[in-house]
Amino acid sequence: GPSRSVLFPDWAYKPAWSPGSRQVQLWHFLLELLGGSGGQSDTIGWGGEWGEFVIHNPERLARLWGERKGKPHMNYDKLSRALRYYYNKRILHKTKGKRFTYKFNFSKLVLVNFHLPPSCHCLPPSCHQVFIFFLSLSLSLSLSLSLSLSLSLFSLIHTLRSPDNACE
Repeated sequence: GPSRSVLFPDWAYKPAWSPGSRQVQLWHFLLELLGGSGGQSDTIGWGGEWGEFVIHNPERLARLWGERKGKPHMNYDKLSRALRYYYNKRILHKTKGKRFTYKFNFSKLVLVNFHLPPSCHCLPPSCHQVFIFFLSLSLSLSLSLSLSLSLSLFSLIHTLRSPDNACE
């Protein structure tokens, strides 16, 4: 059968990545916080649109990122420079007219390599948490997912991309 795996572009992670590692990428760190693992909803949270997030406390976010990377002099200026680097990669962009608001381009961030399953599962309209769970899990398993997990992730992404055909 076809190869079923979740593939990330080469620039999205480093081979030395492991949970808690200083090699972690900024985009993944943001997803960790948005996933609610550290109770940082006063620092960063999801916005109104799919993939949109709002930085409620920029300096606190920069401090947390600095602690994670072992860089005590991290500030929001430096962090926002790193965010702007992602514009060119099309991983995320700034939401115009909204302060400290950005939007992830999930379809660019995650590339799923396999054929359409015969049917897709019904999913609740708000899928941020589920998506982040699978994304974080795929990273923590060093991208070697079980078939059922891969299928679940694919079904989720497919449903989100075509909500009209989600429940047939």
